Amino acid sequence: MIEPGGLQTQPSPATPTRLAIIAGNGRFPFLVIEAAREQGMDPVVFAIREEASPALASEVSTCHWLSLGELARLFELLKSERIGRVLLAGQVKHVQLYSSIPPDGLVRGALDSLERKNTDALIGAFVQMLEAQGIQVVDSTLFLKPLLPEPGTLTRRGLDEHEAADVEYGHEIARQIAALDIGQTVVVADRACVAVEAMEGTDAAIERAARLGNGRRLTVVKVSKTDMRFDVPVVGLKTIQVMDRANARALAIDAGRTLLFERQRLIEEADRCGVTIVAIG
Repeated sequence: MIEPGGLQTQPSPATPTRLAIIAGNGRFPFLVIEAAREQGMDPVVFAIREEASPALASEVSTCHWLSLGELARLFELLKSERIGRVLLAGQVKHVQLYSSIPPDGLVRGALDSLERKNTDALIGAFVQMLEAQGIQVVDSTLFLKPLLPEPGTLTRRGLDEHEAADVEYGHEIARQIAALDIGQTVVVADRACVAVEAMEGTDAAIERAARLGNGRRLTVVKVSKTDMRFDVPVVGLKTIQVMDRANARALAIDAGRTLLFERQRLIEEADRCGVTIVAIG
């Protein structure tokens, strides 16, 4: 390349564009890998040792295993693999941060700098660190749009009058706790909040509500946050089965912003259990 004035320079290296998946637990990473492969991509996987399934290693050509405390090593590997985009897939249980996992200096410094240690603050700080390295963090549902439900009733049975009242009440409460980054799910009975999700996760919150509810019929309301790059709500078969055991007969979710894993099987199981699922637009 000849610059004005006759100086010859070397062309700059191409901007890194490879896709990486940072994988937590559950089916989410597998579904993203499959969908990315269908689009001709071979993503690099960075699997969180404390969370991710060992089976991930056989799904891609390159899989790096790292502990939650190895942030500096992650950034070194992202650079060496020439990663330009990162997708966060799979849950990382918040309680892991209070375990005995030894943090490296980068993790310790990041934690010490945060006034709050809630999910938004922790993952938000991580996203900012990635972006500071010139790495784009993409929408977690980028490859999984068919799994996002349209507004309306998804099951054969719709909400009855009492369930509709509980959904209306629960949705308002769930929005408020999600805005405070406490959780995304509430369990309601007779327009009273029986359980609020915190660090334990949705299924554990439903089981706790069953113990507190003394056999009452329950309604579960799960909402999304505004940032679809992380902490996207997910519903799978296990949640429907937990609801059935807990006598929770209605589930309300946010349309277009909640992933339904194994969607057809999930809806069939809900119909079998007498659970209605509605997606709120």
